[in-house]
Amino acid sequence: MVRVERLRAGHADALLAFERENREYFARTVPDRGDGYFAGFAARHAALLAEQDAGVCHFHVVVDEEGRLIGRVNLVDVEGGSAELGYRVGERAAGKGVATAAVAEVCRVAGTAYGLTSIVAVTTRDNAASRAVLERNAFAAMEDITVDGRPGIRYRRSLLGH
Repeated sequence: MVRVERLRAGHADALLAFERENREYFARTVPDRGDGYFAGFAARHAALLAEQDAGVCHFHVVVDEEGRLIGRVNLVDVEGGSAELGYRVGERAAGKGVATAAVAEVCRVAGTAYGLTSIVAVTTRDNAASRAVLERNAFAAMEDITVDGRPGIRYRRSLLGH
């Protein structure tokens, strides 16, 4: 089983290693973060923690049974009881239900600990795995959009009554 942990300073080294290890894998489906992301990682990590402390974002890492970082699930742009969901799971853990379980846990925490009432998410139409994760977690398709120049879908999930 996987465990979801709120991002903290001590995750920096493992998170950087995770992003480096999976850079090519992620770039197959989402835009690459670019060399600057890796070169300035320490400052970026500190900035994320500051955003989290300010309550405008909630960042999480996903770890496996052995404590290895295998993914991340984030809630960004927290405002008015809502936030936008983003997630990524490393290549070794893909296709094993990790993203579905981690998103379910973050949705639970979002409604209880963070007091959110809804979450939105976007993905491209051709990302069947991401769409499946959202649909398994009770996200409903709301509208067609464009994501990085590609056809996409905006989803929404209410956290009221869950």
